[in-house]
Amino acid sequence: MQKHKPALEALGATIVAGSVDDEEHALRIARNLEFPVAFGMTRQDALTIGAWWGEQRAILQPAEFLIDADGKVLHSLYASGPVGRMAPEDLVRQLTRLAEMEKKT
Repeated sequence: MQKHKPALEALGATIVAGSVDDEEHALRIARNLEFPVAFGMTRQDALTIGAWWGEQRAILQPAEFLIDADGKVLHSLYASGPVGRMAPEDLVRQLTRLAEMEKKT
């Protein structure tokens, strides 16, 4: 996402991430990122966003959302394991298409 941040921001997007890691570990990952990374996400957080919680390792499984300015979920991705991520290129294409459609109305 970091690589595509300028293109996403040009389309009005904001990137926010979350991790089950403690603050120290999350900061190590986030130090090279130019968007906020929450830390210490819990099972309750997983329930709140409808994501799967991996009981064996006590981790939040991948969950990603594209949310419009009104809070409407335009696209979501839920995974039950380590495979499954939104491709930043697809988000740029989708946001570009939405912006073009908005101009036509």
